Amino acid sequence: MKKINREDLMSLEKYSEIRDDFRRQMIAHKKDRVVRVGPNMSLHFEDRILMQYQIQEMLRAEKIFDVAGIQEELDTYNPLIPDGSNLKATFMIEYEDPEERAKALKELLGVECKVWLQVEGFNKVLPIADEDLNRATEEKTSAVHFLRFEFDKQMIQAAKKGKMISLGVDHPYYHHSLEPLAQKHSISLIADFD
Repeated sequence: MKKINREDLMSLEKYSEIRDDFRRQMIAHKKDRVVRVGPNMSLHFEDRILMQYQIQEMLRAEKIFDVAGIQEELDTYNPLIPDGSNLKATFMIEYEDPEERAKALKELLGVECKVWLQVEGFNKVLPIADEDLNRATEEKTSAVHFLRFEFDKQMIQAAKKGKMISLGVDHPYYHHSLEPLAQKHSISLIADFD
């Protein structure tokens, strides 16, 4: 997928004119890209249009209009756009109760490396986690991680031809899977392979 550059962004004024409609579109688009894995984890698969929306929202919220500020936002969000041979996701560990969350984050140390995607007939693909910075410590994991799943050409071809895609988490304290993903999720994710 093509990265976003300054010319792709709307001015703050233009964005304010279309913001409500754009937000509605993004909410609908994101529904096909958020996958819950068990009761306490979800993957939010990122793509170009979602990152453009995120950048526009950041520019609006922070009232950023200078070249350096815009470039900083582009540099932050462009790495989350899939490159054509991968899927990129924000991985969230979600426990409402703070005490339960604190306990879980200690037990789930390393869980970000135990998430997997699998195209039917192929081996599981484990993620490259948190390339920008390490989010875990020796005592606990973070509630948010950024994951990149790399697929080879054969896997991509098979997915495009309709082979099922599954997803799961295999950790001693958390084991859940979706085999296969819902069709709406698969269709949306396969579009990231260009």
